[in-house]
Amino acid sequence: MAVQKDLDAHYTRMDKIFRLSLGEKGAYSCARFDGDFSITTEEAQLKKYQFIENKCNIKKGTKVLDIGCGWGSFVDYLTQRGVNAYGVVLAKGQADACIKNGLNVKHMNSKDITPQTFGKFDVVTAMGSPEHLCSVEEYEDGQQEKIYKTYFKQIAGLLSVGGRFYCQAMVFGPNMVKFEDIPFNKTDLRKKVFTNEELMDIICRVFPGSWLPYGKEGLIEPAKEHFKVISVDSGRLDYIETIKRWTAAFTKFNFKKYLLFASYIPAYLTNQSFREWMRRFKIQANLLVFEREIFEHYRIVFEKI
Repeated sequence: MAVQKDLDAHYTRMDKIFRLSLGEKGAYSCARFDGDFSITTEEAQLKKYQFIENKCNIKKGTKVLDIGCGWGSFVDYLTQRGVNAYGVVLAKGQADACIKNGLNVKHMNSKDITPQTFGKFDVVTAMGSPEHLCSVEEYEDGQQEKIYKTYFKQIAGLLSVGGRFYCQAMVFGPNMVKFEDIPFNKTDLRKKVFTNEELMDIICRVFPGSWLPYGKEGLIEPAKEHFKVISVDSGRLDYIETIKRWTAAFTKFNFKKYLLFASYIPAYLTNQSFREWMRRFKIQANLLVFEREIFEHYRIVFEKI
């Protein structure tokens, strides 16, 4: 599983830039356009929340846990609607921002949540956090199936029979490469064109400690002992559109944000590892892996049996 330093390397390091680009409680998971790319990003994120609300029977007074809640966008949405909403997040920058903004969010490792932590819930949601459950090393060691079975057992333990779990996650798609063909930590980031194998190397460097499930089956199969599937749909095209809009938001001029960008110049000039870290974002491997169908994205509603 990705540990705090892995997530901090991505989310906490750029925390202020993320919030200046996407909003103080900005949503940082795939929006839901459903083919209508004329709507705004905010409208698409709201559409996602309304979908979850309807599919999971969330009403005023419903008790909901959002695992890996980011900057608290969904927790805030639910709280404003009278829902008893909780959030947990491992990245320190995100947790601090949520708490500063008065959200009911706790900084902790989601694997440590038990029914004794907050009690039981009517609904649990996880948008993106299931992607960080298994590390490359754990996959190599043959532990991935066990990790996801343990995860779904834990989620089931937080719900009563009939409780629902909304799981939104990237998975490996039909064009995923062979593990043994990935040139881990060897790809020249100064290149202009990258093979699928090289893109996977870059992605693993952007998100250290994370190895995805294989297809939607990688999520559905380990859940079968505890859950039945209510609905499942692909969000790959929605994710491509969301990433493009995030890129535009990150590069849009904002004086405070550009001062922050400028503050990174000394580190860029003197620190090779930081220079490589910045190059990974410029490459936009996260977009290319979806366009080439190396990655897929699924939104699944489970019900505890």
